[in-house]
Amino acid sequence: MKTLTAFTRLIVVLMITVFISSCSDDDDNNVVQKTPETITELAVATPDLSILVQALLAADGNLPAVLDDPSASFTVFAPTNAAFSQFLTDNNFASLADVPKDVLTQVLLNHVVSGEAMSSGLSTGYIKTLATEATSGANLSMYVNTSAGVTLNGVSSVSTPDISATNGVIHIVDAVIGLPSVVDFATTNDDFSILVQALTRSDLTFDYVGTLSTANGTDPAPFTVFAPTNDAFGNLLTELGANSLADIDEPTLKATLDLHAVAGANVQSSDLMDNMTVGTLGGDITANVTGGATLTDANGRVSDIVVVDVQAANGVIHVIDKVVLPNLPNTIAGKVATNESLSSLLAALQAADGDLVSILNGTTEFTVLAPSNEAFAQFLADNNFATLGDVPTDILAQVLLNHVITGSVMSGDLVNAGSGYAKTNATGAGDMNMSIYYDTSDGVKFNGTSMVTSADIDATNGVIHIVDKVIGLPSVVDHALANPSFSNLVAALSAADGDLVNVLSGDGPFTVLAPVNDGFTSFLADNNFAALGDVPTDVLAQVLLNHVLGSTTFSTDLVNAGAGYTTTSATAPGDNAMSLYFNTSDGVKFNGISTVALPDVVASNGVIHAVDKVIGLPTVVDFALADPTFSILVQALTRDDLTTDYVGLLSGTDSSPFTVFAPTDAAFVSLLGELNVAGLADIDEPTLNATLSYHAVAGANVRSSDLTDNMTVTTQGGNITANITGGATLTDANNRVSNIVAVDVQASNGVIHAIDKVVLPPLP
Repeated sequence: MKTLTAFTRLIVVLMITVFISSCSDDDDNNVVQKTPETITELAVATPDLSILVQALLAADGNLPAVLDDPSASFTVFAPTNAAFSQFLTDNNFASLADVPKDVLTQVLLNHVVSGEAMSSGLSTGYIKTLATEATSGANLSMYVNTSAGVTLNGVSSVSTPDISATNGVIHIVDAVIGLPSVVDFATTNDDFSILVQALTRSDLTFDYVGTLSTANGTDPAPFTVFAPTNDAFGNLLTELGANSLADIDEPTLKATLDLHAVAGANVQSSDLMDNMTVGTLGGDITANVTGGATLTDANGRVSDIVVVDVQAANGVIHVIDKVVLPNLPNTIAGKVATNESLSSLLAALQAADGDLVSILNGTTEFTVLAPSNEAFAQFLADNNFATLGDVPTDILAQVLLNHVITGSVMSGDLVNAGSGYAKTNATGAGDMNMSIYYDTSDGVKFNGTSMVTSADIDATNGVIHIVDKVIGLPSVVDHALANPSFSNLVAALSAADGDLVNVLSGDGPFTVLAPVNDGFTSFLADNNFAALGDVPTDVLAQVLLNHVLGSTTFSTDLVNAGAGYTTTSATAPGDNAMSLYFNTSDGVKFNGISTVALPDVVASNGVIHAVDKVIGLPTVVDFALADPTFSILVQALTRDDLTTDYVGLLSGTDSSPFTVFAPTDAAFVSLLGELNVAGLADIDEPTLNATLSYHAVAGANVRSSDLTDNMTVTTQGGNITANITGGATLTDANNRVSNIVAVDVQASNGVIHAIDKVVLPPLP
């Protein structure tokens, strides 16, 4: 009865409209005009929608009644009479009556959307209409583009928006919106412009546009199309090392496009399942849905389905973010994908951050150390991961990149080199590439743990070596353990107080100046130790900590600085951090005795520089000897006629700690001018001795923070006065003021402050 009543209402509305028109010139004030309310009533009352009304009456489904339902809510895109006339002409229909009713019904329903959508609420994207696809009954999609007005499916523009009805809204449009094919949707959406270029390339031996435009009900329709975005194609060109589609040969392009279309099936996203084989025109690919719908190609490359169920009249489109490729067995990724013993590696590459499969399918050459399935199983067990899915994807990516070296390195190259370091693509401390140690003395081993079991598997973009262990991200300790040149260092770290192995396995960052074995041998001999076990463990700990900086310092940082002081993790009097002097004028040297033999071994928690000598705990004299800024001071302290053994005194501990105010070379040159003498030899011994004594304080480690204004400083020679306002200074008995230009050079037996003027004893 409801349908009959609604239809009757339509007839009544039509009759009233005719009656009102015929009486428009009458003066009968008793005629009451009914105000149109529903979508149907508004359409009937709008002369430019008369053909639409005729179409609604002619179609199946009693559409006037549907759109007259006051309890419903619709958005109707209403074609004008001119739009309908053009539609009939374009489709070779003489009149509306020539349009098959079922077709007319679906075309009309393709203009109707459930719910009320005002023009201001529309945005670029897909919405669903009431039209349906024949085989699945799924509602057709409509592409809305609001970049310049409101355009629908690329063919029809809204000319009059937002005509409100009691049961929805009407937007008048300038063209009938036909039933879209999958090709129509591809050509409509600008984000598929490169896909359209590919499908229409003139040299293709297959007519994709013609085939994919086949009407539903005609073989091979319906279709399921996996449509790559422009970004997906852009990434593909990068992956293949191509500049444009023109650089991809026709067989490869055709094989690629074939993998994006399924014929004879309208596969909705709800039909997909895990490990589902999808038979495309080009072969099988695999769909999965856990964690989001994806497609995996024959190379193990994973495409995410980013938009689902764009339903056309002859099929459905799913938008993907990566182009599916045919089997590329000769790339590294292709070799991995086709090797059953590397299936865990493939799964890891797919799961990790960074699109690693695509990287290893590209044109850049790499050497990949490929862990076997057993190696991955052991890695998971050792790290308490139940499955690969438990490994954080960012960490997994770094672990995998630690197996990738840029360039092709054959096993013979490694054997010829014997041992050494290479750089992986993992990111270590300071955002530098991680180092990896190789040793071929007994097979080919990496980082002391992972052995090559199958070498030199050639690929078009590099080489694969299968290894028996996953190579974790190495700490500075791991690097020390791996390299036999550091075996004495490892033994010392284990023997010393302070659990240094665990400390240096921590987060860091650390810079470790790692003495090689010969350096330790010399250290033991120089200090009359028969063996490492003879070194007191507390002293050993401090010596080792004197090789550890609490930051990441690369050789370039040191070279750029030239020379200067930093601090180590060793402690001096008052628990102050020990200073370390570096100079790069002739290599990189520390405290004047230990030279870097191999720089920049990058670890996850720091960097190692191999050095040729153990760096003992420095005295104030050691710093004076190491720093060429103090060369004249050293000459003065060591003048053979001095009655005081300053070197012996300041190298010892009897009167320590010491505070030394060390004049720079420039300060001594200035003094010679002040005294009007040519050199140190012209200064008599009593004066020189007295002068030097005014630069040393015994029994106190006076740091710059200990100084105050008008502070009396008692030196070996007498009192001087310190001040800090406006900068730290010393004033001698002659009221001469020395500026302290460098502070707190901390030694094991005292501290040095550099000054720019020599302090003098009282002058006559």
